[in-house]
Amino acid sequence: MNFEFFIAERYLKAKRKGLFAIITTIIAVAGVAVGVAAMITTLSVMNGFQEDIQKKIIGAQSHVVVFGNISAPAQERLLAQLGADPDVESVSPLILGQGILTFNRRSTGIVLRGLDVEKEKKVSKLTGSLTEGSWTPRLRYGEAKAPPPIVLGEELAKNIAVWIGDDIVLISPQSIATGMGMLPKMKKFRISGVLKTGYYEFDNTMGYATVADAADFFGMGGSISGLEIKLHDLDKAPRAAKRIRQYAGFPYVVKTFSEMNSTLYSALKLEKFVMFLILGLIILVAALNISSNLILLSTEKMRDIGILRAIGATPRKIRNIFWWEGLLIGTTGIALGIILGLALCWIISTYNIVELPSDVYYITKVPVSVRLSDLLMIVLGSYALCFVAILYPAIRTSRVNPVDAIRYG
Repeated sequence: MNFEFFIAERYLKAKRKGLFAIITTIIAVAGVAVGVAAMITTLSVMNGFQEDIQKKIIGAQSHVVVFGNISAPAQERLLAQLGADPDVESVSPLILGQGILTFNRRSTGIVLRGLDVEKEKKVSKLTGSLTEGSWTPRLRYGEAKAPPPIVLGEELAKNIAVWIGDDIVLISPQSIATGMGMLPKMKKFRISGVLKTGYYEFDNTMGYATVADAADFFGMGGSISGLEIKLHDLDKAPRAAKRIRQYAGFPYVVKTFSEMNSTLYSALKLEKFVMFLILGLIILVAALNISSNLILLSTEKMRDIGILRAIGATPRKIRNIFWWEGLLIGTTGIALGIILGLALCWIISTYNIVELPSDVYYITKVPVSVRLSDLLMIVLGSYALCFVAILYPAIRTSRVNPVDAIRYG
């Protein structure tokens, strides 16, 4: 066994003078353990929420989207290029535009999204989010032909008080020339279904129609607003988007799902960083307890240190003894903190301790996701803070004069 480690272990196990020295050791270990456990639990819960939000976004959006007024010839060219791309799994046409939905003297602005239902199934889980109705219109008694169908987000349907079978009018911001001058374009739709993606921004603002009906409403002819792309591997989205930008060319804009929701992802990253910083301060306070404990130990063992110096122990060996002493305390605290943190994560994920309101969060149980990268970052960060706390007492003790230590220790 290493000489310095042997002495440090003996000092840690030996009976200390007075209850205060024992209490400070316990507080130092407990402080590090609680700080590490709090950081593991908090970051795991934040990871769980982030993954849940990403799951909902991916369920309603494709991995990559090519935006632009894409004409029929341009569609053929892009579809051929995307079909030859090794990362692309499937492609679906997309039309996006804004309009005003009116019903019984109530109105609200919406984003109308035109899609091909069959192709959409291959690029996202949107079509499977239908909670009521279908994607086809319902004929009323005596009707030969129903108005074109539209599917609304659940929150949007509730806010404007409409349901399946109701006829609504969409007003386009684009004007059309008539004998009475320029008038806004209006078209009647019939609500055929209601969907719930679980992401409030989509469910409160989006309406969905077929590509043909949306193109007719916005007067796009044979053009579309973009192409939705699903990749074989979601993690390759930035690289695939960069390559698609090169062969799509100007004036098309290529965005990944994270770029389309950059504000949300930036907020989540900032929140996670701030929480890591705040909880790191808890571990720093606990690490300072290790420093005070080592200072007490050096005062209590001053005579022993003097004797060690007198029989040939170098200042470096004395310094290493206190390095090992601090690292033993820190390692014990970190190990207990990891066990406690993982246990708390398991309890939170298994038992519904904190019940969330489903109408706000769309989930009733707190999501938890423990990542190995976060555990490594927490362990390394905790050791770094412990190292800083050990620095002063170790250097101070190694510089003690052996004669004075034996005489006055």
